[in-house]
Amino acid sequence: MPSPPEHQLSPTGTGRRESSANFRGKGARTQRLINEALDILAAFGIPMTATGRQRECMAMAFIAVAGVKPGDPWSGAEDFDQDRSLKSRDIISFSNAHLGESRSSGSYDDVRRQHLKPLTAAGIVVNSLPGSRHNAPNRGYALHPDFAVAVRTYGTSEWEPALARVLAQHETLLERLSVEREMTRVPIRLATGDMLSFGPGAHNELQRAVIEEFLPRFGYGAEVLYVGDAEDKNAHYDEDRLRELGVFALEHEELPDVVGYSEAKDWLYVVEAVASSGPVDAYRHAALRTRLASASCGGVIYVTAFSERGRVFRQFVPEIAWETEVWISSEPDHLIHFDGERFLGPYSRPG
Repeated sequence: MPSPPEHQLSPTGTGRRESSANFRGKGARTQRLINEALDILAAFGIPMTATGRQRECMAMAFIAVAGVKPGDPWSGAEDFDQDRSLKSRDIISFSNAHLGESRSSGSYDDVRRQHLKPLTAAGIVVNSLPGSRHNAPNRGYALHPDFAVAVRTYGTSEWEPALARVLAQHETLLERLSVEREMTRVPIRLATGDMLSFGPGAHNELQRAVIEEFLPRFGYGAEVLYVGDAEDKNAHYDEDRLRELGVFALEHEELPDVVGYSEAKDWLYVVEAVASSGPVDAYRHAALRTRLASASCGGVIYVTAFSERGRVFRQFVPEIAWETEVWISSEPDHLIHFDGERFLGPYSRPG
């Protein structure tokens, strides 16, 4: 027998399909109804990333709004057009009376803010008084008629065709969240013209600046051999080229943020982008020098990048290792050298 989908809850509370003690204390018919509700909601594109108890409460809110009781077929689900509309306290009362709950009516805010939130965001459950205040006395929640048509076919041969029809009419919450997430991602263009897309955040914004601003200015035509994302440490990893240069594979915790190579200078660039932690301090410098001692390039340039000369920069300046560089993206045309007397010398006199 195939295993139940992972979005469903386990009656034993074991395995990846975690469940709460509340769920395990319910009768078999109630457990089955909750898992059927989760199956429907997952098919409608509701993300199933919450804890077992949160998924259970979301499923019970959906069941209450639809008016389906344990042992009843889903064909009896009611919707907005049939004048079924429940307030948050009504959902709690239904769950207590029919789904083995014993919640206080004072927890109605949890129903609105947590249990119903993904369902209303997806349009599966609608407000019976559009535009009303959250605490409006007659405000209620109802099943959207389009989704109700599909719900009533669950468990029959008509379910798959009905599901396909409603999904063709409505963008799912998973799709919408995916689009919104993609819109906030950080685009990075490599020197080759290839594009990378990283998750949002100050750290990835700084990595973008290193690739698009620092290397073109100070990299002597450097190609990017490695750049990592918080979500994917190997977002861009030219393993073959790194091996050619004799750079041994580093463990994940040892990887710098950006590695570039200038063929013109035969220099390897090792860059740490510091948004909150992780400069090239003396310990990091020594460790990287040891691991890169066998590299066949002419030299290694160690760089710590900051976004500006603000709090983070001031915090880490005392820790920056000698024989390294500091680059600040807000002042991209300059470097700060921590290289001692190597760069000591006069500028040309004016005139």
